[in-house]
Amino acid sequence: MLSIFKTIPTHMDYKGQKLAEQIFQGIILVSAVIGFVYGLIIEQFGWTVYIVLAGFAVSCVLTLPPWPMYRKNPLSWQPPIPEISGETSQKPPEGIKKKKHK
Repeated sequence: MLSIFKTIPTHMDYKGQKLAEQIFQGIILVSAVIGFVYGLIIEQFGWTVYIVLAGFAVSCVLTLPPWPMYRKNPLSWQPPIPEISGETSQKPPEGIKKKKHK
């Protein structure tokens, strides 16, 4: 059962995060303007709040899950540096002295 959840992608790349943020802010801004104008016309502040909350819900559905459109530009990582044979990374860096306990 848990293996099903491990197959679901949970990441976004940096450009996808930027796109999601722009979509989120755009939807919130448009819904706020529409809600304000509609609430002003009918003179009911409650409808303004409802429209903004609906815009918030729509923007959450569109931007919170890592949809494939947010994963189009994956990072290319550098290959790992192979360790030098015979030496281990147990040595302290130069200039750092070990403290001797008495």
